[in-house]
Amino acid sequence: MPRERLVMDMRDTVVYAIGDVHGCHDELRTLEHKIGFDAQAFRGRKMIIMLGDYVDRGPNSRRVIEHLMAPPPKGFMRVCLAGNHEVAMLAYLDGHLSREPWLRVGGRETLFSYGVDPERLANLYDSGDEVDERIRETIPASHVAFMRTLPVMVCSEKFVFVHAGIRPGIALEAQDEADLLNIREEFFRAAHSLDRWVVHGHTIVDVPKLDGRRLDIDTGAFQSGRLTALRIVGKYGRLLSNKD
Repeated sequence: MPRERLVMDMRDTVVYAIGDVHGCHDELRTLEHKIGFDAQAFRGRKMIIMLGDYVDRGPNSRRVIEHLMAPPPKGFMRVCLAGNHEVAMLAYLDGHLSREPWLRVGGRETLFSYGVDPERLANLYDSGDEVDERIRETIPASHVAFMRTLPVMVCSEKFVFVHAGIRPGIALEAQDEADLLNIREEFFRAAHSLDRWVVHGHTIVDVPKLDGRRLDIDTGAFQSGRLTALRIVGKYGRLLSNKD
């Protein structure tokens, strides 16, 4: 099933887009607290858009998923987009991706957060299939269902929010889902010819800087400790961080 693509009217809306969390639960909570304080200065609708990659690499993937499944901060709406790491986790759980490739991109840390040590399981069971079965039994069905329902893009008249980026020259409704989750170079090269502002994550940057009409706000929280948000009011943007 293709993932949803949402169209949103952003008039009279304060939007806070948050970059890749990757299991950094404490950093997310701190940033949300700062967003709540910042938003007090504004009237109108308030919305948080999460840009995907909630699992893998960092220490608390399970807690991040549980947090995002719970109600958003008071006074806010929240939209959580899919990232390539949620899609990879689902591919493993569905049997379309073998265990080792997922563990190599951060799945090991995700399993630790669910109380599972894949190496210990591999020593306990003779069969790899049995190891996979035990792992799949451990992940709560509600978490799997949440990841399955994540949309892949939010767009408005002037903005696009997406995990990785968009392929230049192709209408938003015709974009390939794999591109929205994984694209890099072709998107970067077209940054100055985009017809909307694109806010995305997926590629780690030290400091978010506007490149043409795209802004990458993935500041590698799992390694830097810095989780970044972009606040948009009308045509104006401001960066916030859990470290500011």
